[in-house]
Amino acid sequence: MSDSPVILVVDDEPDLLNNITLALNTAGFRTLTATNGLEALTVLRANPVDLILADIAMPDMNGYQFYEQVRRTSAWNTIPFIFLTARTLDSDIRFGKEMGVDDYLLKPIRAMDLLAVVRGKLRRAEQLSAEKTPPHPETPKFIVGPLEINLAQHRVWLNDDELKLSNREMALLVELAKADGDVVHFEDLIQATHNLPLAGSEASDLLRPVVRDLRRKLDLSPDMSGYIENVRGIGYRLTK
Repeated sequence: MSDSPVILVVDDEPDLLNNITLALNTAGFRTLTATNGLEALTVLRANPVDLILADIAMPDMNGYQFYEQVRRTSAWNTIPFIFLTARTLDSDIRFGKEMGVDDYLLKPIRAMDLLAVVRGKLRRAEQLSAEKTPPHPETPKFIVGPLEINLAQHRVWLNDDELKLSNREMALLVELAKADGDVVHFEDLIQATHNLPLAGSEASDLLRPVVRDLRRKLDLSPDMSGYIENVRGIGYRLTK
């Protein structure tokens, strides 16, 4: 979880949407908004999100349908998900809990209740993430030809000269180095660099400028170890 968690708020009532985002922003959270499930899926594809607050009764794609789409996508299925609803029937709440939703907030929503639930779910998600994160290897380094990559220090050297790489360039290079010469598929690379569940031409198109800029900084010819080689229609690999 980042220092300023990103909350996606999904509701088709403009006043409620504004009130919730105002309360969250005032408390130091960053917010993204959508008015139905379809819009929310588009937002998720383009942005990392730490928690989702979603109404149930919405046009085009309701909250239940949106929740099912989120939980079917591996990149999103651990994001805490909270329903915002005016439905107070036990059967409605029971149905959502059977689906696996993390919590309910009943309208009208008080800011204190909203913030308490959001902070609690984010804290629990951070704890679970820490439990699942494997320890770093003792020497998290990769050497490929003239390249030396120090994962712990987030630094790269080419022939003893340190390179200045962006976060995405570094993530791409690390994924390729870890593959030890094997091809890394577009969808795996785009997940590492952009945290997006894309594949095929969509992933390839988004990766292309990152690969181009990284090749320019590496300044390696195709016959040298460490060159980023394109495997048409599949992905990239580092030549050994």
